[in-house]
Amino acid sequence: MRARRSSSGLPRAGGGDGPRRDNPLGAAASRRSRVRAWPPATGPKAAALRERAEAATLRQGVRYRRIFRALLAGIIVLAAGIVLIGTAGLFAETRSRPLTVAEQNRYKQEEIARRWQAWPTTGVFPEEVKYLGLQRATQYARRVGIAPETECGKAADQAVAGVLNEYGCVTMLRATYVDQTASFVFTVGVAVFGDEAARASVTEELALDDRVGVLPVAFPGTLTERFGLEQRQRNGWVGAGPYLVFSTGGYVDGRTRAAVPPEEILHSELWPAAKSIGNQIAYFLADPPTVPPCTQGNVC
Repeated sequence: MRARRSSSGLPRAGGGDGPRRDNPLGAAASRRSRVRAWPPATGPKAAALRERAEAATLRQGVRYRRIFRALLAGIIVLAAGIVLIGTAGLFAETRSRPLTVAEQNRYKQEEIARRWQAWPTTGVFPEEVKYLGLQRATQYARRVGIAPETECGKAADQAVAGVLNEYGCVTMLRATYVDQTASFVFTVGVAVFGDEAARASVTEELALDDRVGVLPVAFPGTLTERFGLEQRQRNGWVGAGPYLVFSTGGYVDGRTRAAVPPEEILHSELWPAAKSIGNQIAYFLADPPTVPPCTQGNVC
């Protein structure tokens, strides 16, 4: 007896030779459904498309190259401008020109301030120093010796040393002289400051006491060997630029201040000579230098 078939002509569901439920179309249909790669386009249209793509790529490259060239040119122009401006500024700064009044004053101050180092000690303390004695007679004191450079606080009385240190005294230079008659001995001390303003402040602070000042320097085996603290008759100072020049004097024979009557000192040539020698050395140090008219010498 034959099995009935459905009107569609397909086997009934559940039949042994029908397609499986997990693949309704069957194995053959599954294999035919795989995607295949399209073959490359050929013909005139494909060639035209390729030419248009290549032309677009070329135009883009040309555009990028133009932008790069423009940026590079801008950088070069900017760099050239900076170099040109710098060169012009350097030329304007370094070319010789007349000194301004401020530059002239600064030149003088700097020149004077460096003399204590630039000059030899024999330049600060000349071998002979002219001074005026009584009746303003011109005489000459002779240098006996130059003391080693020392700290300001160690070369002055305590009352003076405190003020010197307070305003930044840099160092103290000292030398000892004997007058023309070999009767008096003088020690001159040069206190060095950073600038004239500091030195001016010191002169306002120092007490007007002729018993204190620079410490004397004696040299054994010379006329000055008996010159000590007790032999100082008077002390004084004078300002000159960044320098404070001290002077003190006594007798070669070693007389102390207490042993000499005040009236004798008043009529003695000792103190006028001591002041004059100190003033002369201060004048040497602060004498205004010759200022060149131009930044590079005498030619502008």
